[in-house]
Amino acid sequence: MNTGINIAGVTFKNPVMTASGTFGSGMEYGEFVDLNKLGAVVTKGVSNIPWEGNPTPRVAEVYGGMLNAIGLQNPGVDVFIKRDLAFLKQYDCRVIANVCGKSVEDYIYTVERLSDADVDMLEINISCPNVKEGAIAFGQKADSVYNITSEIKKHSRKPIIMKLSPNVTDITEMAKAAEAAGSDAISLINTITGMKIDINRRTFALANKTGGLSGPAIKPVAVRMVYQCANAVKIPIIGMGGISNADDAIEFLMAGATAVAAGAMNFVNPYLTEQLVDGIETFMEEHNVSDVNELIGCVS
Repeated sequence: MNTGINIAGVTFKNPVMTASGTFGSGMEYGEFVDLNKLGAVVTKGVSNIPWEGNPTPRVAEVYGGMLNAIGLQNPGVDVFIKRDLAFLKQYDCRVIANVCGKSVEDYIYTVERLSDADVDMLEINISCPNVKEGAIAFGQKADSVYNITSEIKKHSRKPIIMKLSPNVTDITEMAKAAEAAGSDAISLINTITGMKIDINRRTFALANKTGGLSGPAIKPVAVRMVYQCANAVKIPIIGMGGISNADDAIEFLMAGATAVAAGAMNFVNPYLTEQLVDGIETFMEEHNVSDVNELIGCVS
């Protein structure tokens, strides 16, 4: 039975990854998860310099998931390379570094630093607000997606994955722009913008007022968007959004994702990623599937 997949020439032992921002760099989950079993660890977002993130409160529980407005807090690329990548080096799994920035120059600096580091691919978070464009996220306009993708592609010596925002009118336009600009793959979806109000305190539950909704509530939207993009572009897709169990992961694969990433539900079930690996294998055995690639995009 083959569970291996290939994305942009990089081979993975199975299609299960972690979603950026929900798994750190694996250190927090070491006592729960054997990282050697995973296809890849996708790290928390890293920027050119340390980011403090947003003021608290910045996490709120909602029906079917959670809102977060962490603000991509991270120690910066230098600490990331010295601490996080050094930790991950001891495990037999692929490493995908997630990159964030507030300007094209920020992204390029971090991408160039990581091009010489021990990572297999770079995932570019374009849901970050572009400070030069009035805080509109890089991923909310097709021309912005094209421009930042093409610039990063010029400077990266690693394959790149553009992580798409669902907070757009037509997700396929963003996917096509990323593909046209040379992206090696895309990942989707990032969180959906939401809000919660504390009726007893008559104020917002998050200091930032809005936050990113993740968890099971967004899964049907995510599956639909993955399916749409799989039918719009030819580059591989990493699907994510509300994956809670192996059935959810297989649904994404059948919709057209080459790989899947588990995110918010790691907080509920820290064993989730390993269970996804085992569950996919069990499904393949029960349904006489000899190669996981047979499942990818099998619905039309």
